[in-house]
Amino acid sequence: MPRGDGLLNHDLMPGEKGPQDACGVFGVWAPGEEVAKLSYFGLYALQHRGQESAGIAVSDGFHTVVYKDMGLVSQVFNEASLESLHGHIAIGHARYSTTGASIWENAQPTFRATATGHLALGHNGNLTNTHELARRVRERAEASGELPLGDTLASSSDTDLLTALLASHPDLSLEAAAMVELPLLKGAFSLVFMDDSTLYAARDPQGIRPLTIGKLERGWVVASETAALDIVGASFVREVEPGELVAIDENGLRTQRFAEADPKGCLFEFVYLARPDTTISGHSIHAVRVEVGRQLAREHPVIADLVIPVPESGTPAAVGYAQESGIPFAQGLVKNAYVGRTFIQPSQTIRQLGIRLKLNPLREIVQGKKLVVVDDSIVRGNTQRAIVRMLREAGALEVHVRISSPPVKWPCFYGIDFATRAELVASGLSVDEIRRSISADSLGYVSLDGLVASTGVAMDRLCRACFDGVYPVELPEPELLGKHLLEGIAGLEQGLRDAENPTPTLDIDGLPTLLGGAGASDALTRP
Repeated sequence: MPRGDGLLNHDLMPGEKGPQDACGVFGVWAPGEEVAKLSYFGLYALQHRGQESAGIAVSDGFHTVVYKDMGLVSQVFNEASLESLHGHIAIGHARYSTTGASIWENAQPTFRATATGHLALGHNGNLTNTHELARRVRERAEASGELPLGDTLASSSDTDLLTALLASHPDLSLEAAAMVELPLLKGAFSLVFMDDSTLYAARDPQGIRPLTIGKLERGWVVASETAALDIVGASFVREVEPGELVAIDENGLRTQRFAEADPKGCLFEFVYLARPDTTISGHSIHAVRVEVGRQLAREHPVIADLVIPVPESGTPAAVGYAQESGIPFAQGLVKNAYVGRTFIQPSQTIRQLGIRLKLNPLREIVQGKKLVVVDDSIVRGNTQRAIVRMLREAGALEVHVRISSPPVKWPCFYGIDFATRAELVASGLSVDEIRRSISADSLGYVSLDGLVASTGVAMDRLCRACFDGVYPVELPEPELLGKHLLEGIAGLEQGLRDAENPTPTLDIDGLPTLLGGAGASDALTRP
């Protein structure tokens, strides 16, 4: 899926999949304002976090309406649809699927009628105890004599399970139900949800995914990133604290804690996921990335003529590398800013023509030059291999690749859909073997210590699992992890049966595989 300014670095070649973003969430409580349009522009600012589907729920205090569809925010909504959404409370969601398929039923916000009104919910992150939540939904449905699970859950997402659980307390308000259910969730969740009169926001005890609060002249905003506050004219107030439930209504903002905070913010947000104009933990993402580039130059110096970025997320680090090394910075690769996701797969003949949908070198800049090429990460290595080749074809004398993150060796179970560990090139090859694989003259990654120091956040307050394999939230058995664990009732029931009688399949190395390519086959059995 494309990201950032509409493109994903690792989508240089059609069908080449890089790390996929989590989701973007937005919420607003603002009587007298056009909350649907505010949500639209907020989601527009968060489009890089999810491009499969988009949706907005709006309440006028009595009724809640949800409008959602597959596609980009600009494709899902138009002037007429936004004008039809009346109210003073709204939540919005831009989705990339990390649990459940990319289908309309899994688009968010999710919706439920409850005993006290209506519930709409948007989720950024990924829950790791989905099998437990599915069992609880089934048990509660059976105990209350409601429809079987297959009739009550049309979707196959962890978010819909959570929505069903929140709606399953007829004797409680939504806020009280949240205080019952939120402590039972495991994994990453930054939530915006609402009933007919109140906007809510909640963040997991580790605060893995970001979530911020902003103030409008006549209301409040919550959003995944501060850049979304900026675009709607809201002033930043603070981040939602890990383990905190925030409620906003006509009486203002109130807060309570459902779990003790144990901060473990996602380090990859600093590297790649968040917009450069966002602030996380009080630190500018752009400034962090520039500093990482400086650190990269200190750790991996080289004699060269130019430093060029792989646009766009490699640009700040390339600036820092140039500043620290004294090597001039130049734009040697041009990105087509109007190419989005393509579903047209090129034939072998077209591939042989060297299709370059996303990037093309500036021959007059790179010809006859020794280049330092700065990128944010290497996942499979296919994109970097293609970039090195095209730069050499354009006349570059030497190509030295520098990466502004450590080698990605482990999958993420908290909201980023990385490749499986078998597909992560750094999990099986040494740095020099990767260098030879991509045909670079040299290859250097910033160290984990160097990256963490550049963020200004303490090592023990960051989730670094994709780099060091240390998962801050306990994971279930491998057969209970998977993007498609809940695919339909058959998939859910099979997942529940497998939990009781696990019979994992084996990959080519004889190790248990995870469902749906969700992560490493040996993530839970590594030394």
